[in-house]
Amino acid sequence: MSQEKPETKREKLRQEELKKDPSGSIHGGGLPDLVGNLGWKGTGMIILILLAGFILYTIFLN
Repeated sequence: MSQEKPETKREKLRQEELKKDPSGSIHGGGLPDLVGNLGWKGTGMIILILLAGFILYTIFLN
């Protein structure tokens, strides 16, 4: 019995579920799939970009 990482096991289960019910993915995966695919660095970059955009918005448009 091989030891799989929890992330690998979760992704494998998700892929199997999508194969069984492809219509369930019509609405997209949402935030959990986005964060899961990007990892912590990508998620951090998105948060920083959103924060910087909000700061620039408040400085220049108010």
